[in-house]
Amino acid sequence: MDIRLNEDQFEIARHARRFCENESSIEYVRKMFEDDRGFKDEVWAKMAEMGWMGMRIPESCDGIGLGLLDLALVLEEMGRGVTPGPFFSTVLLAAEILMAAGSDEQKAQYLPRIAAGEIRGTLALHEPESGADLGYIQMEADEEGEAYILNGTKIAVPDAHVADFLVCAARTRKGRQPGRGITLFLVDTGSQALSISRLPTMDGTRKLCSVEFDRMRVGRDAVLGEPHKGWKPLLRALQVAQVGLCAECVGGAQRAMEIATEYAKVRIQFDQPIGAFQSIKHRCAQMYVEAETARSILYWAAWAQDHGKPKEAALASSVAKSFCSEVFRNCSTSAIQVLGGTGFSWEHDIHLYLKRAKANEIALGDPVYHREQVVRLLEG
Repeated sequence: MDIRLNEDQFEIARHARRFCENESSIEYVRKMFEDDRGFKDEVWAKMAEMGWMGMRIPESCDGIGLGLLDLALVLEEMGRGVTPGPFFSTVLLAAEILMAAGSDEQKAQYLPRIAAGEIRGTLALHEPESGADLGYIQMEADEEGEAYILNGTKIAVPDAHVADFLVCAARTRKGRQPGRGITLFLVDTGSQALSISRLPTMDGTRKLCSVEFDRMRVGRDAVLGEPHKGWKPLLRALQVAQVGLCAECVGGAQRAMEIATEYAKVRIQFDQPIGAFQSIKHRCAQMYVEAETARSILYWAAWAQDHGKPKEAALASSVAKSFCSEVFRNCSTSAIQVLGGTGFSWEHDIHLYLKRAKANEIALGDPVYHREQVVRLLEG
């Protein structure tokens, strides 16, 4: 395993840093925090021009066909700038599931348009009683002739209010066993049988929605992949998305650490910078150690999704998600402690990072859930 970055990857990271600084400044982030849509179409179009939507999409579907580590470098910079918008839901959720489960016809219909930035998608997975368990899917899709009837509620659906389509995971065979009888459906968000409403969230840079299915009738052509066999491709796609979240966490932790250390160098107490005090410099040093450790785990996890065996890929994604999300939270809270009274003001940017850290920590399985997954994989 060689996870050293090559020259092309350094260039990807450098261009992503410059784009986020120029097109997604903190001022823009604050505006989108309060905006109903959460992004501007012109910024979305510029991301598409950069080729970001198609980085993981194969060349046969008008993408670039790069690896997850390449995309992780972009996501790391987006996390560093708490970039808002439906990029994650479209690229890491909808597109990855299409690539993992879709037929050739479905891929040809959706992936080129995603790569071009023409359409946006998301995943409807969580349910009101699911908690952090990603395998808890009880919403049923009943067969009725040559169609399926979707009826139920999905919650915490990212960016559903601006999505053109969503992938819905539903149960087509009775039972409560995780992973059995799960079917994925491609659903047009313009349907009259679909009701989407925004949910109040702590992190306004990533909008979450509740989606109500009122006996929505879909044809068999809406099934993504094979009926009753949607769990395995869904799980593979979720592992990729979890690593993508980890990349955001590493970038955010890095920036929180920088904010704290920069402040510690200029804030004067007792005629010297506060960074000279042992309690402050040790806290900053710990933030640095945690951020660098998280980055190493991230790169391993990204490599494992593309090159490792299935068990290693699953293990790496859970190890990364449990560790990197906690590092982001720890670095954000430590930065506030270093900033002191300044850090407790909403006007300071560090709060944007803490809010994103808390949102990422519970998204796609919290650390407790993923530690249980690590134990299960090691025992197996």
